[in-house]
Amino acid sequence: MDDCKSIRETTDAQAVAHLRRELLNGADWPDALMGAMALWTTPEEKFEGTRLVYLIGSEAFDWLTLAHRLSSEARDLIPEGELEDFLFTGRFPSRVEENDFRDIWGVDKNSAYLNYFYGVEVETALQQVVESEIEKRFYASGRQYATDHTNEAFMRIYNATRDDLLVAYWERLKRPYRTVTTLTEQKEFTYWLFKRRLNVSDKAKIASDTKKGMAALDPEMRIPGAPSF
Repeated sequence: MDDCKSIRETTDAQAVAHLRRELLNGADWPDALMGAMALWTTPEEKFEGTRLVYLIGSEAFDWLTLAHRLSSEARDLIPEGELEDFLFTGRFPSRVEENDFRDIWGVDKNSAYLNYFYGVEVETALQQVVESEIEKRFYASGRQYATDHTNEAFMRIYNATRDDLLVAYWERLKRPYRTVTTLTEQKEFTYWLFKRRLNVSDKAKIASDTKKGMAALDPEMRIPGAPSF
């Protein structure tokens, strides 16, 4: 176990070294960053007191979280304004061509990224658009007071309330029940919901719901090489 940890740490140190070396040699920082991400192997870590998960559910690659982590090692070599814009929006500078970064990441990481794209990004968009539909009908009926429509939205998507699904989620993990509080926990819960939706819904509903989530997702939030819709 210690040997495996040492190997991972060495590989990840090489990823950081690769990033800084490429930047010092004049490479454009998006290319250098994606290359470093291809070398990274650790699925999660505790960094500066914060739990960071790069492989959600052991199969969904949260590329932007890793980009945050790696870029923190080379802030002195990346234009500050461009980096801040990228970390805030998830979009590279306009000069970056629509290259297919799958060639840099490799098949496995790209497949894991697609799991993240559908299982976290699209799933979150689906939840938001269904809740928005409910709110519009609610206000159209003349009822103006505020209320939380989350459980109703979850019933429509997953055939269970969010509260009941949280109970099932923690029971499956064999952990005490608690609310989801951090962004990382929310992503993990969302990915679990995605997997559950695939298991409990018929094919027509899966396709319809996924299409609805994709249509609601800002296309500019995707990296080059992500699936089109």
